[in-house]
Amino acid sequence: MRRTFVTLTAITAALGIAAGATATAADRSPGDAGRDAGPVSRATLQHDADALLDLGAPGVLVALDTPGRDITVRSGYGNVDRKTPVPWNARFRIGSYTKTFVAATVLHLAGEGKLSLDDTVEDWLPGLVRGHGHDADAITVRMLLQHTSGLPDYVAGLLHLFLEEEFEARRFETVTAGEAVRTGLRLDPEDQDTSPGEWSYSNTNYALIGMIIERAAGHSWQHEVRERIIEPLGLRHTYAPDTFPFIPGPHAVGYQRFAEKGLEADPEDPRYGEAVDVTVQNPSWGGAAGEMISTAEDANRFLRALLGGEVLRPAELAEMKKTVRADKFDGPWPGARYGLGLMWVPNSCGGSWSHGGDIPGYKTRNGVTPDGSRSVVVSLNTDSMVPKPGVTAPAGDEAADLIDHALCGTG
Repeated sequence: MRRTFVTLTAITAALGIAAGATATAADRSPGDAGRDAGPVSRATLQHDADALLDLGAPGVLVALDTPGRDITVRSGYGNVDRKTPVPWNARFRIGSYTKTFVAATVLHLAGEGKLSLDDTVEDWLPGLVRGHGHDADAITVRMLLQHTSGLPDYVAGLLHLFLEEEFEARRFETVTAGEAVRTGLRLDPEDQDTSPGEWSYSNTNYALIGMIIERAAGHSWQHEVRERIIEPLGLRHTYAPDTFPFIPGPHAVGYQRFAEKGLEADPEDPRYGEAVDVTVQNPSWGGAAGEMISTAEDANRFLRALLGGEVLRPAELAEMKKTVRADKFDGPWPGARYGLGLMWVPNSCGGSWSHGGDIPGYKTRNGVTPDGSRSVVVSLNTDSMVPKPGVTAPAGDEAADLIDHALCGTG
C-alpha cells in the first residue's frame, strides 16, 4: 500500500484464458533480457542504507541474495528511544507485498481449474458489486489482479488510517473484506480518477480476490496462501495474522507521522506531526491486499523462488508477467508496468520485478532479476518518510538507487 498501499499481481494454465490468451502490445510481458550484474560491495549497500536515514527512516534493514554470497546491512534504530538497532532477523509488516503471495495463490487455483482468469466478479460474488456504474459482469479476475477494474480504493474511505486521534481510537478495530469492499463502493470513482479498463491501483480489487479465493477453494485466503506458498517454500516466519495485532518475535518499532489535516493536507506541505508508535494494530483492514508479516530472508526466498520457476508452472508465471503500463506510478518508478501481482521496473541493467508495500509503521521495497538469481529486500520502520532539514527528497522512490545498485552491481 502506498499511503494507501503499493501493489502487484498474478494467474494461468487450465485457466480458461480466452480473451487474454495472446499478449497485445499493451499487454505483453517486458523483455526479460538484461546485462549481467556485477558484484556490489557491502560498503555500497551500507552507504545507501545510511542515506535512507537522512530521508526520514528511523531504521533500515537490507538483505541481498545472490548466487555467490548474501549481504545484510542495517542502519539507524529499530527503537529510537532505546537507541537499539533493527534486529537482523526482524519480522515486519509487508503491506502490499502480500498481493504477490495472493496472486500466486490464485494462479495455483486457476491451474487446477478451480477458477478462471476470465471468470467475473458476478460469477463468484453475485450481487456484491453495484452502484456508480460498476458492472460486475464485466470485471474479471484478471482485471482485479491487474488493477484495471475501475473500482475505487477502499483505503481512501478508512479515515482512521490518516488521522492520529482516529488511529489511536480505532487501531484494534476489525474490518472484514466485505466491509472494506462496501467502503470502496461508496466512493465516487471520479474522485479517484478511475475508470474500467484503465490501470489504477486499488486495494478493493484484492479484497474481492480474497473473497473469491474462499469461494473457489473452500478455505480462507490465509489458509490457501499458507498451504500453497508459505509451507512448501519453508518460509518459517511469514504469516497472515488476520486480526492479531502484535508482531511475534524480534521486530523494530513501527513509527508513523500523521499529516495534521489528514486527507485534506496539502501534498506539497503536509505538516506532519511527531512520530508515534503504531507497531500494535489490527491489520485486518489490509486483508488480502496487505496484512501479511515476513522477514527479509523469507521475502527474498519467495521472490527468487517465484521468478526462478519454483512456485508456478511456466504458463502460469507467463500470465503473471503480462503487464500493462502503470503510468500513475511514474513518479516513484518511471516506466513501471503492472502484471498480476507483480510490477516491472526499468533499471540501469534492463529491469527487475518487484512489489513493494506500505502500511502504517512499515515500508517494504524489493526487486528480483528476471531469472530469479538475485534479489534484494529493504525494510524501513516507517511509512511516513520526512527528510531531515536541508535534505532534498529524491525525484523517485527513496529506495530506488539502493535496489538498482544491489541488482545491477552499480554504485
